[in-house]
Amino acid sequence: MQTPAPKNHLAALVANLDEDAVLAQVQERITAGDDPLQIIEECNAGLREVGQKYESGEYFVSGLIMSGEIFREVVELVHPLLEKRTDSDSSGRVLIGTVSGDIHDIGKNMLGMLLSCYGFTVIDLGVDVPPEIFAAKAVEIKPDIVGLSGLITASFEKMKETVTALREKATASGVTFPIIIGGGMIDQQVCHYVGADYWEQDAMGGVRLCQKLVNRNQPAE
Repeated sequence: MQTPAPKNHLAALVANLDEDAVLAQVQERITAGDDPLQIIEECNAGLREVGQKYESGEYFVSGLIMSGEIFREVVELVHPLLEKRTDSDSSGRVLIGTVSGDIHDIGKNMLGMLLSCYGFTVIDLGVDVPPEIFAAKAVEIKPDIVGLSGLITASFEKMKETVTALREKATASGVTFPIIIGGGMIDQQVCHYVGADYWEQDAMGGVRLCQKLVNRNQPAE
């Protein structure tokens, strides 16, 4: 009988950017009936390690891009199973986008994919989104949460402008929603500076935060 791979084996394969081995093991585990969300969690652990290797200089931007592509392929494999398990009602609606002046989308795309896996409806405005476009769309669709992404420090000013535009437009229209910012350079100080409600550096942490915020707003049964 074949010995099952250790629990952290999939994460290690992702961290090593071994695309073929990752996809083969994911397919094997899907066939075996493993929990698709557990597969996602383990792959996300591998992504965190890729991020650490990038920060230490072991990986370059190409490594981040490749890990994002591997993760996208994993999500494509497990998504049909997740759709069967997810109720027809959405967990909530999240409006996301990368702020004006920034074209980086790896982190935003990972968050969007993960949110979809966990039953959220995601409206992605893309990259280099002007503050007025963000604000207009938020008032139009009335999301449960708005998420702003920005990787470079130069994006902080645009984040601040976007948060201000969102607040002004929402107040004038009687709409309310929490604003989350995310990115590798984001911390509590940046969150306070731009005027956002919450911040996250990790895509999976962003999912947990969105779940917490949506559940907080749901009426008790």
